[in-house]
Amino acid sequence: MAEEGKTPRTSPNQFLKQVQAEGKKIVWPSWNETVRTAIFVFILMLILSFFFLGIDSLFGAVVQWLLSLA
Repeated sequence: MAEEGKTPRTSPNQFLKQVQAEGKKIVWPSWNETVRTAIFVFILMLILSFFFLGIDSLFGAVVQWLLSLA
């Protein structure tokens, strides 16, 4: 009799068969989709890096100005 709340054990053979079945369900993106996504990520990375460079430079200038007052 199985205890309440416990799942039955799966044999290694059953586990490998389940992994194979799940692996067959995977739908891989096309080469075109992969290239488009990579370009999008690269452009977004450039935009964000320039944005954070600007914010960092602005805060650095403000801190330098505040320190020069003291």
